[in-house]
Amino acid sequence: MAIEIERKFLVKNDSWRTLAAGTVYRQGYIVSDIDRTVRIRLAGDRGYITIKGATSGISRSEFEYEIPGSDASELLDTLCDRPLIEKTRYKIPYGDLLWEVDEFVGENQGLVVAEVELTHPDQQVTLPDWIGQEVSDDPRYLNSNLVKLPFSQWK
Repeated sequence: MAIEIERKFLVKNDSWRTLAAGTVYRQGYIVSDIDRTVRIRLAGDRGYITIKGATSGISRSEFEYEIPGSDASELLDTLCDRPLIEKTRYKIPYGDLLWEVDEFVGENQGLVVAEVELTHPDQQVTLPDWIGQEVSDDPRYLNSNLVKLPFSQWK
């Protein structure tokens, strides 16, 4: 079984912007509940289907498979809950890790989040100076929950 171990942070300034080019992502959810999600993603022109289990701490099971981009686009347009997640992802190496900064648009405009995947839950992480508050334990920041309650609707 594949396990995703991930920490998530808010981004506190724009100093990361010069460190990487971004890729436009569109993603949506066919299934999204507390125990599982089935996500469709179009990253540039590459399509993916991802199945994730329930989150336990900062870990959860994850299975991801590439699918034709045209299939991903059709699934996003016809079967996924609305609104879709629209964002640009920037992949930034820092130390021994790869940080992924997501700058959201659409219904989640204004939200910028950085994620880092780890090999084990207790792995030490050196934070870049553009990293702010950790939100790993706040379920509002899960992409699947940003469909149900977009950032633009937060009070």
